[in-house]
Amino acid sequence: MGVSLKRAVSLFAVGLSALAAIAAAAEPAKELHVLLDQARIIRLPEHVSALVIGNPAVADGTLQSGGLLVVTGKSFGTTNIIALDQRGNVLSEHSVTVAAPKQETLTVWRGAKRETWSCAPRCEHSVMLGDNPEFFGTAVGQVQTRNNFAAGQAIAPSK
Repeated sequence: MGVSLKRAVSLFAVGLSALAAIAAAAEPAKELHVLLDQARIIRLPEHVSALVIGNPAVADGTLQSGGLLVVTGKSFGTTNIIALDQRGNVLSEHSVTVAAPKQETLTVWRGAKRETWSCAPRCEHSVMLGDNPEFFGTAVGQVQTRNNFAAGQAIAPSK
């Protein structure tokens, strides 16, 4: 029993499409390194309609016009971001690693308690995940108080 030429070409085309889909799915994720509390911009393929973020506590992504994706490091770790089209097909995948900034920082150890200082160019308190809770809390409290003053929401100090 023979197969018509038209049928053979059709089967061949279906096979090639399946192989192309498998090859695209097997493409390794592109690596993206982001510093904590900083953003990176990457260009995504056309027609992205949805983003899937593996762990939004580690990194966040905001799709902008023109296919630009702003990725912000929120916590230390590794996650992934997958861009999908309207049909749910994967257009691209990025592995995102969020790390601490190393340049212009100073780490002070007081026994087991860590403090991180930003030294650009003068050393000042910094807020870094993993720091001693007292040091971290003091720095965060001061930042919040300053921001409240700047927004006109400050409460007058008690006498």
